[in-house]
Amino acid sequence: MPPLLTAVIRYLHEVLGLAVPEAKAWAHAEELPYFLKDAFEFREIELLGQPVVLALANTEPKHSLSEVRTWLNRVRGLAGRPAVYVTEALASYERRRLIELKVPFIVPGNQLYLPHLGLDLREYFRQRPTATEALSPSAQAMLISALLRRPWEPEWRPAATATELRYTSMTLSRVVKELTGAGLASLHAEGRSRWLRLEGPPQAIWERAKPALRTPIRNTFWVADHTFRANYPHRVAGLSALARHSMLAEPRWPVYAITSANWKAATEVGIRELPEPVAGAQEWQVWSYSPALVPDSPTVDPLSLSLSLQDNSDERVQLALDELQGQFKW
Repeated sequence: MPPLLTAVIRYLHEVLGLAVPEAKAWAHAEELPYFLKDAFEFREIELLGQPVVLALANTEPKHSLSEVRTWLNRVRGLAGRPAVYVTEALASYERRRLIELKVPFIVPGNQLYLPHLGLDLREYFRQRPTATEALSPSAQAMLISALLRRPWEPEWRPAATATELRYTSMTLSRVVKELTGAGLASLHAEGRSRWLRLEGPPQAIWERAKPALRTPIRNTFWVADHTFRANYPHRVAGLSALARHSMLAEPRWPVYAITSANWKAATEVGIRELPEPVAGAQEWQVWSYSPALVPDSPTVDPLSLSLSLQDNSDERVQLALDELQGQFKW
């Protein structure tokens, strides 16, 4: 029996006093498309006298909530009975979004929402495990560059990416050690060239790496001088960038990202930080790595954007980030 299913049965017994005598394989699972069978393991149980289908989520890759809702509706239509999303952990904004969408879900040991049975038990939010050691900004930038490369190829020459990002050979060596040490890539040589190979498809690598990734924002400043944006390389960032990728409204103050070197150059020619925003002000983020990982894009890359806003507590922002994640081109 899968560990997640065992945890569900134990949880139902603990919180509802229910004994689940049998959790059999769902007979109609083979009628589903391959990607659905790959995303979930389906089991059928009886809750309070009503049969339901449990959709046990695979740990990797993690899917967007909009995908989960669409897929469970498909399962429910085929089964003629409720389909319940089962996962190991949910963030608070994810829980709120699923409840808003009336999507039944169970997080064993933490949360249970079964609207068709009138059940809504909320305990505490289990955080996904975090890595003990974060990747350096340069390793994070090179990993994201590799994940966003089009056309997608699992192997790439890290020296070429380091050259594009203007990293030294010493930085390159450290990055290779970090990525291989974290189990995200393996190293091999062909002649005098060194190649890195990502250990899995891009979405799986992204989910595996996220606990070790951090916001690229080093500092944030308010600036009034509009010549700043014209004279220094920059990208639309923050809520301004998220608004371009979702239904989120444009923020009151435009947001841009710039490198530390360009911010230093700007201050040396007289650009000064404002103590607070005024009419016509702009918010400038100083990033720990280049905000221009995607060539010819007016905005920062979507992966770095999601990292820069992942701790924003505004539910509208989190819903927009979920919408953005659904647009990732893996």
